[in-house]
Amino acid sequence: MSRSSERRTRVALRVALSYYVANGLSAALGLMLISGGVHFFLGAFAASAASVGVIVCIPPDQAAPKRGKFWQLLPAALIGLPLFFAVQALHAAPIRLGLLLVPATFIAFLAAAWGKRGLPIAVSVMFAMVFSMAVPEHAVSGTALASSLYFALGAGLYLLYATLANAVLNARYRVQMLADTLLSLTNLMRTQARQFTPAAVGESGGRAPLMGQLLQQQAALADQLQAARNILLESPRTPRRQQLAGMLMLVLEMRDHLLACELDLDTLKSHPGHAPVLSALREVLDALAYEIELLADALLYGRQPAPFESRRPQLAALHWGEGAPAASDGATPSAAVLARGLAKRVGNINDEALRLFALARGEAEPDLALVRTTWQMFVSPTAWSWRPFVALWRWDAPPLRHAIRAALAIGTAYAISLALPWGTHDYWILLTIVVVLRGSLAQTLERRNSRVAGTLMGCILAGALLSAHAPVLVLLVVVTLAQAVAHALAVRRYLVTAVAATVLGLVQAHMLNAGATPAFDVVERMADTLIGVAIAWAFSYVLPSWERTQIPALVARTLEAQARHARVALGLGQLQAVDNEPELEWRLARREAYDSLSALVQATQRSLSEPRAVRPPLEPLGRLMAHSYQLLAQLTAVKTMLLLRRGNLKSEQIRAPLMRAAETIEATLISSPSAGVAGAPCADASPGPVALPDPFENDLSPWVLRRLDLAAGIAVQLRDDANQVLRPPTT
Repeated sequence: MSRSSERRTRVALRVALSYYVANGLSAALGLMLISGGVHFFLGAFAASAASVGVIVCIPPDQAAPKRGKFWQLLPAALIGLPLFFAVQALHAAPIRLGLLLVPATFIAFLAAAWGKRGLPIAVSVMFAMVFSMAVPEHAVSGTALASSLYFALGAGLYLLYATLANAVLNARYRVQMLADTLLSLTNLMRTQARQFTPAAVGESGGRAPLMGQLLQQQAALADQLQAARNILLESPRTPRRQQLAGMLMLVLEMRDHLLACELDLDTLKSHPGHAPVLSALREVLDALAYEIELLADALLYGRQPAPFESRRPQLAALHWGEGAPAASDGATPSAAVLARGLAKRVGNINDEALRLFALARGEAEPDLALVRTTWQMFVSPTAWSWRPFVALWRWDAPPLRHAIRAALAIGTAYAISLALPWGTHDYWILLTIVVVLRGSLAQTLERRNSRVAGTLMGCILAGALLSAHAPVLVLLVVVTLAQAVAHALAVRRYLVTAVAATVLGLVQAHMLNAGATPAFDVVERMADTLIGVAIAWAFSYVLPSWERTQIPALVARTLEAQARHARVALGLGQLQAVDNEPELEWRLARREAYDSLSALVQATQRSLSEPRAVRPPLEPLGRLMAHSYQLLAQLTAVKTMLLLRRGNLKSEQIRAPLMRAAETIEATLISSPSAGVAGAPCADASPGPVALPDPFENDLSPWVLRRLDLAAGIAVQLRDDANQVLRPPTT
C-alpha cells in the first residue's frame, strides 16, 4: 500500500509541476489581474467584457518558443474583435444574428487547415461570438461599441501579458518539457522491456497487443519530441540551454537504441535456454527506466540528480545459455549470438543514460557542434502562411468538410435555442458544440462522453458553492482556479477540463447576472449540455471525413519516408568521414520516418471508433505499421554500427552492398501499388549467406550484410502490405 501511495503521489507531483499546468496557472493569473484591474478602474461591466477578451486569447496561449509568440496569439484578437462587436450589435435581432453565426462559424473552422496551430484559433473565434452573447446588456454603458472597446482592452492587455509571461517562463518550460519527454521515454522503455518476456509453450500472437502499444507510445513520443524541440532547440546560446538541448539529443539516440532492441526477439523468445537472459535484460531495462524517471523528477524539483550506477557489470555477468556463441552453421546465428547482440544494444542504452546523467549533473559538456547544427532545422515554423488556406478548396478536404459540418451544427443549435422555453442562456448549447464537435468521429465521441460526465459533476460542485452564498472574493478565486484547470488539462484530461469549465461558466453567469436562481442555472446548464452534445454527435455524421479516405495519403507518406531514410541511412558519407560529424540529412530523414509512422498510427487508432462499414482494412494496416517499425529497427542497427563501430567494419566489403540495399529498398517501396512483387529486390541485392562471427569480435561486416539482407526482405513485405491496404474494396 505504501508503494502504491508513493507512486500516486509522485504522479500527482509530476502533473502539478508540468509545463501544461504552469501554462494554465499563467493564463488564469493573467485573467485575474486584467479583470481585477479593469474592475477596479472601470467597473463591473467593463471587467466582464474585458474578461471575455482575455478568455478569447487564452486557447492559443500554450507553452511555446519566445520567437513568434505574439504573432501566434494575435489572430485570435484580430478576428475575434469584429465578430464580438457584430454579435453585440445584433443582440436584439435574432434572425440577423443567426445569419451572422453560420458563415462566421464556417470561416472560423477553416483555421483547422493550419493543423495544431489553427485549431485553437478556431476555438477562440467561436468563443468571441458565443461569449459576446453572454455579456449582459445595460441600458447606458452596455452599448455594442463600449462592450467591444472593453473586449479589445482585455484582449490587448492579455496579448502583452502572455508574451511577457512566456518569456519569463521560458527557462522553466525548457526543463519541464525535457522532463515530460523523459517520462514518455520511460513508458516506452517499460513496454519494450515487457517484450522480453519469454513466450509460453504453445503461445502464439502474444506480441500483437504489445506491438500496438509500442506503436502508440512511439507516436506519442514523436509528438512530445517535436514540442520539446520547438522550445529546447530555440537559441541554445547559454550553457544551461546547451546542457538541456544536449540532453534532448541523447534522448533521440536512446530512442534509436531502444528501437533496435526489437530485433531478433522472436528467435530468442522461442529458445527456452535463454529465458533467464531475457528476464535479466528486462530487469536491466526496467531499472534504467526507473533511473531516468528519477532524473525527470529531479529536473522538476530543481534538484541535483543522484549519481547513476552503470548496469554494465550486470550485463557482463549474463550467461548465454546453451551452445557456443559462434554462428551455428556459419550463416544462421545461434541464439547465444543473438542474445549477446541484444545485450549489446541494451548496453548502448545504458551508455547513453550514463552520458545523460553526466550532462544533467554538470560532469560532461554537451556536443555543441550537434546542437548548433540542428537547432534551426528542427524547430517548427512560427510564421503564418496562406498556403494551407489556398490548398483546402477540395470537396474531399477534411478541414473544408469540418467547417461546413460545424456551420450547419451551429445554425441548427441556434434555431433550437430560440425555441426553448428557458432561453436565458442559449449560448450554452453553442458553447457545447464548439468544444465537443471535432474533425474525426473518435475525437467527437470522446469529448461527448467527457462533456456530459464533466458537466454533471461541475453542476453539482457549482450548485453546492452557489447555494452556500460564498463571498465575492471566494468566487473570484474559484473562477481563477477553474480557468487554470480548464486550460491546463484541455488536451491531457478533457473530463477534468469539462468539470472546471462548467464551474467556471456557472459561477461567472451568477456573478454577471446577480439575482438569477442558482438551482435553475444548474438544471438549465445540464439540459443545454445534453442538447448540445446530441447535436454535435448527430452532425459528426454529416459530410464525414472517414479515416479510410486519408489512409492512402498517409501510407504513401510512410513509404516515401521509409525509402528516403533507407537511402540516407545507408549512404556512404559516414564511411568516408574522418570522425562522427552529425549527419543533418539523416536526422531529418529519421524524424520524417517517425512522424509519418506516428500519423498513420493515430489515424488507424481513430478509425476504430468509426462504423465497421467505413473502416480501413485494419489487418494489413497493422502488418504495415509493424513492418515499418521493423525496417526502422534494422536500418537503425546498421546506422549504429556505421556510427559507433566503424573501426570494426571493412569498408571495401560493405560499400557495394550498402549501395545495392539502399537502391533495392527505395525501388521496392516507391513502386506503384499495381506493381505487386515487381519491386522485390533482385537476386544480387544482398550477398547471400555469409559467415557470422561473434558480434563482440573485430569484424562486424558480416553482421551489416545480414541486416541489409533482412531489411530488403522487410521492404518487400512492407510493399505487399501497402498494396493490400490500397487495394480497392470489393463490391
